[in-house]
Amino acid sequence: MSGDAVRHEAHGQVSYVTLDRPETLNALTPEDRNRLIGLLGEASADPGVRAVVLTGTGRGFCAGADLRGDAPGGERVPGDVSRTLRLGAQRLVSAVLDCEKPVIAAVNGTAAGLGAHLALACDLVLAAESARFIEVFVRRGLVPDAGGAYLLPRLIGPQRAKELMFFGDALSAPDAERLGLVNRVVPDGELDKTAREWAARLAAGPTRALALTKQMVNASLDAGRASAFAAEAAAQEINMTTEDAREGLRAFVERRSPKFRGR
Repeated sequence: MSGDAVRHEAHGQVSYVTLDRPETLNALTPEDRNRLIGLLGEASADPGVRAVVLTGTGRGFCAGADLRGDAPGGERVPGDVSRTLRLGAQRLVSAVLDCEKPVIAAVNGTAAGLGAHLALACDLVLAAESARFIEVFVRRGLVPDAGGAYLLPRLIGPQRAKELMFFGDALSAPDAERLGLVNRVVPDGELDKTAREWAARLAAGPTRALALTKQMVNASLDAGRASAFAAEAAAQEINMTTEDAREGLRAFVERRSPKFRGR
């Protein structure tokens, strides 16, 4: 996949990342997976970026990993597969979960395997009516990877997650919304417009507070009450040092709308 297969544009304070190899349903090679990881890391660290939108072109959002260049060649030794997974698909999903800016998935078409988990790791998921989500691994005799067995039970519970993973049936966008995998389903022609509207709202928000909120919510899924409450108190302590928190309190006292600067 050429570098042009992952397009990046900045509009205002939003970073738009588009997978653009429609002839493969935007399947990811290692090169472009690493580019995605890099772009997410840059967005996380750049104070000028306050939201990220991830989408695809054509009929696919992302069909998963591009396996055509992964034909057997040379001898494998124990540890090769797990190392490849840690440094590849798991690192990509972690880059989404750890990004300090809110990430919106605008799922325009088929999201399968790694592609489905890439979307579901995002903070908010918009889906076009024609989109589909497929836990394709069982069809290939494989176990789920890219964090699927971590993400799905936390989103929809273990029984529903097992149903999707055991059968590998395609899940329509409306059914994904009904299960709670998708925030909102929109007509295909309105996906981009809705994603831009949501991103603009997030970019106008208190960026550091959103980052701390994301961190708290994600961590709470693995923590007990005591740890979650301690994390909440620490996040409040940190957030009260930001300009946006002070602006929000001033605006409340002065009975006006706050003007957040993301700092």
